[in-house]
Amino acid sequence: MSRDIPRLEVRNITRRFDGRVVVDDLSLRVMPGQVTCLLGPSGCGKSTTLRIIAGVDRQDDGAVLVDGRVISDAGHHTPPEDRSVGLMFQDFALFPHLSVAQNVAFGLKGRAGAHRDRVLELLEKVNLPHLIDAWPHQLSGGEQQRVALARALAPRPRIMLMDEPFSGLDERLKDDIRDATLAILKDEGTAVLLVTHEPAEAMRMADEIALMRAGRIVQSGAPYNIYNAPVDKAAAAFFSDINVIKGEVKGALVTTPFGEFLAPGYPDGTGIEIVIRPQHLRIDFDRGGHGPNPTPQDGVAARGIVERARFMGRESLVEFRMDYDGSVLKATVPSVFLPKPGTPLWLMIRRGRCFVFPAEGRGDG
Repeated sequence: MSRDIPRLEVRNITRRFDGRVVVDDLSLRVMPGQVTCLLGPSGCGKSTTLRIIAGVDRQDDGAVLVDGRVISDAGHHTPPEDRSVGLMFQDFALFPHLSVAQNVAFGLKGRAGAHRDRVLELLEKVNLPHLIDAWPHQLSGGEQQRVALARALAPRPRIMLMDEPFSGLDERLKDDIRDATLAILKDEGTAVLLVTHEPAEAMRMADEIALMRAGRIVQSGAPYNIYNAPVDKAAAAFFSDINVIKGEVKGALVTTPFGEFLAPGYPDGTGIEIVIRPQHLRIDFDRGGHGPNPTPQDGVAARGIVERARFMGRESLVEFRMDYDGSVLKATVPSVFLPKPGTPLWLMIRRGRCFVFPAEGRGDG
């Protein structure tokens, strides 16, 4: 089979419930061994998309293909058990009346006695061979999750669908179990479609992120590109806190207290929102607004009054009430920095770290 054929392809699927569009003309491709994350807020259509691919729900329009073969479209619907698709959910759903070995072997066909080698192989991969004869109630949450993974992998599915699979785990276990799960899935060559509403999880696990909103994929790409080149203000805000500085275009420029910003392509009078993340808002300790002329990249310093400062562990978050319009901007500073409320400080922003969007998200930045 050609390496260019995606393991999973979704073409223009739409799903409606009672006349309401839940999934809207959605398309995506996942290659063998690739992890793609459907990321978005609750209710945006992520889980419905997964159910359509799994075959437990059916789209109104569009098609689902596996290895280039149509498994579901307007005239054909392959049953879930014949799709070579594995499923993992947040509740693990182990059968309480079956042992670990029996749970892992549940989806395997053929003689039960022939399954033990595959069961033991998978339990070795998830580091649980010593629990082969244990019962689900004897396992921790992390152990249950790993048994659920082994069970899902047992029939050697070509595609793994994962719906918030780690949300029920203790925070201290999540990173280790996510990393181990990812390594096993890649080792098996499985194409993975992971659903989550947590940006940090998507950034950690995905080769590609598909950002969903209101049933549509609004942006897709590698995590680095999604984070550093968001398609609009809402996309930027989904990954972190943001600061928004408002202005208006005049001669392809927007004048702000931090200097002028380029806004090519926007007509005069267009309202503009300049978005910058707190970690890219710099406190100007040296100049205090009175030192040498700033470089074009640094822009102009603007004064703010400290309203609140909090230590967040690896960094400090400082909130400023800005002199120029009374708005509040947030800055994060490495380590411990806790100025008292009422302290005046000068802030600067680097143009290369800013995103320029039309007000209210009209158009692209």
